[in-house]
Amino acid sequence: MPNARQAIGQYGERLAERRLTAAGMTILERNWRCRAGEVDLVALDGDALVLCEVKTRKTGLFEHPMAAITPEKAARLRRLAEEWMARHGGPPPGGVRIDIVGVLVPDRGAPVIEHVRGVA
Repeated sequence: MPNARQAIGQYGERLAERRLTAAGMTILERNWRCRAGEVDLVALDGDALVLCEVKTRKTGLFEHPMAAITPEKAARLRRLAEEWMARHGGPPPGGVRIDIVGVLVPDRGAPVIEHVRGVA
């Protein structure tokens, strides 16, 4: 059973997945792992591969979710994209993009979901 932090993270990932599929993307994998790390969502947007990092926060407790993407995190995501392509036959015709979905969960009301394309 997940702890409260894990449960919030899983909730955010489900919301992010819904947002991406509503935008016309096809989810290929959830929580894809390799030695270099983990990618929350791997998707296709047309003929472009999208690796998506999802950051979920309760409002008022921590920094904005998008602030969690440091230069080091962006570099790790680029390495993960290279690893994905090496394992899956190279880059797709539309190239590769790294997106972030930030989810803010308030104490009351609907969560706020922000999708930023091509961040790294």
